[in-house]
Amino acid sequence: MTHVVTGNCENCVFTDCVEVCPVTCFYIPAENANMLYINPDECIDCRLCVDQCPVKAIYAEDDVPDDQKQWIETNREKCAAGDLVSITEKRDPCPGALEK
Repeated sequence: MTHVVTGNCENCVFTDCVEVCPVTCFYIPAENANMLYINPDECIDCRLCVDQCPVKAIYAEDDVPDDQKQWIETNREKCAAGDLVSITEKRDPCPGALEK
């Protein structure tokens, strides 16, 4: 099983999760970096990232809420497309993220 970043991350991008990840499975668009994605082929299902997300955007694949299930395939497709860059260090969140 893998973990999935859901729509709660959109326009937030708190990156506390990437700092605790023991592997390099988080990715972000090089341009318009308004969302994180988890590569399902690299995630080791350690759960460390889940508790670090202040907007509750990360779920185990089997626990993704029904209204967010489309993000399972979105994470897979975005990572497979190869136009994302690896992120392993904390960055500032998107403007307005704290209010969200």
